[in-house]
Amino acid sequence: MSFKTYDTGDAEGLGLWDAVCDRLARLPTTVLSDHDRFGAPQLIKPRLGQGAFRVLVTDIYGRRCAVTRERTLPALEAAHIRPYSDGGVHEAPNGLLLRRDIHSLFDAGYVTVTPSLHFEVSRRIKEEFENGRHYYELHGSEIECPLPPALRPAPELLAWHNQHCFKG
Repeated sequence: MSFKTYDTGDAEGLGLWDAVCDRLARLPTTVLSDHDRFGAPQLIKPRLGQGAFRVLVTDIYGRRCAVTRERTLPALEAAHIRPYSDGGVHEAPNGLLLRRDIHSLFDAGYVTVTPSLHFEVSRRIKEEFENGRHYYELHGSEIECPLPPALRPAPELLAWHNQHCFKG
């Protein structure tokens, strides 16, 4: 049950608290160092502007996935058409708001958006995973785009993604 509270002043609450303490006492007491738990620290180069890019793309797509129209915000991600690490920029024409699973498939080259703004799914999903029915149902559908043409995905960037990333 979620969000139920118990008072340890009551018999039921005290019984639950004692059961939790008993289980914790029986856990192994091996103490791991931070290095053993997390590995050695590493420096990363922060992608400056990533947060602003996410806000921009989320807003211009009306907080809805361009492909599925899903609007559960924690499940949505701002995708770069041309990856930032490969020379892409944090600008609206290089962004799509995608549901997290579709974003992963987009980045891995299993799905794409054509310059004519249609969603395409690679046959490799079925070949490699013997699955993908839900994605194939979306194949050929037109994506939803921001209304101002200047904010829409750039056809040349979509062509770049199709040529360099999509594994048809």
